[in-house]
Amino acid sequence: MIDIDKAVSTAVKTGKVSLGANSAVQNAQTGKAKLIILAANCPKEVREDIERYSKLSNLPVIIYKGSSLDLAAACGKPFSISALSIKEPGDSEILKVMQTDEPEESGGGNE
Repeated sequence: MIDIDKAVSTAVKTGKVSLGANSAVQNAQTGKAKLIILAANCPKEVREDIERYSKLSNLPVIIYKGSSLDLAAACGKPFSISALSIKEPGDSEILKVMQTDEPEESGGGNE
């Protein structure tokens, strides 16, 4: 099993990553990302928008098991991150998570 925290950290350091819900929605609409990761406590309306556009663009979405602060810590950032778009994974194996893990619904239906 791939350690998601380590894979996210490596992707942020070596790849091309966009932070934030607004850029995640844009990337989902245009299909410019390879993967979108949402924090478990991502706002419901943002999550629904991203999931809807991602389905249209055949873009995988992973629900991160931690909160937006946990996702920020994995990225090494001092602010909360509710959504993260992976454009280029760099040296990370984050894209392999989609093959081994269930990309949709992992619980945590917080607002």
